[in-house]
Amino acid sequence: MAAMRFIQLVMIFAFALATSKRAVASDPDIISDFIVPPNFNGTIDGSFFTFTGFRGIFDQAPKTSKGLKASLVEFPALTGQSVSYAVLQFPPNTVFPPHTRPDATGLLFLVDGNLEVGQIDTKNNLYTQKLQTGDLFIFPKGLVHYQYNSDPQRPATAIAAFGSSSARAVTVPPAIFTTGIDDAILAKSFKTDVVTIEKIKAGFTN
Repeated sequence: MAAMRFIQLVMIFAFALATSKRAVASDPDIISDFIVPPNFNGTIDGSFFTFTGFRGIFDQAPKTSKGLKASLVEFPALTGQSVSYAVLQFPPNTVFPPHTRPDATGLLFLVDGNLEVGQIDTKNNLYTQKLQTGDLFIFPKGLVHYQYNSDPQRPATAIAAFGSSSARAVTVPPAIFTTGIDDAILAKSFKTDVVTIEKIKAGFTN
């Protein structure tokens, strides 16, 4: 009886490991060198593996925080490759507000300037760091995080690599305040009043 119970426990543990691995997996592995999208009609040569969407990005400084992506949508050759890229530009005193990426871990490389970053783990611990040019910072998949250029004069530029060809971002403030959640529910959730919630919402529409 004890042996049977032990076998059952081992089977349950093995099943839990197998299902949890599938739950946290990002892009599925492929069995070919690369995948040609079904709607691709061009020639498979060097240009198929080349992305030119970042050309000219550094020619002029943006006035607001800006992110240009090279993901599956913009670069079809990434299909099945479990990787994508973004160039993030931060004018002085701008922020990429708290957000999460449910599909992928992010690795941020600060190319120019200084940047304050922070992230919150599932135990509500906040980890912050002031990055200098040349620093790398990793954002584990699913954790809420942000980037902030607090310098009043100097812009900052970073390159982000993601472990998915479609690394979606869910930005926390608009997800909470612009999606139609009832004001009374938000007021109770944030331990404030409806008038305050209405003022916050107004900030997203002005």
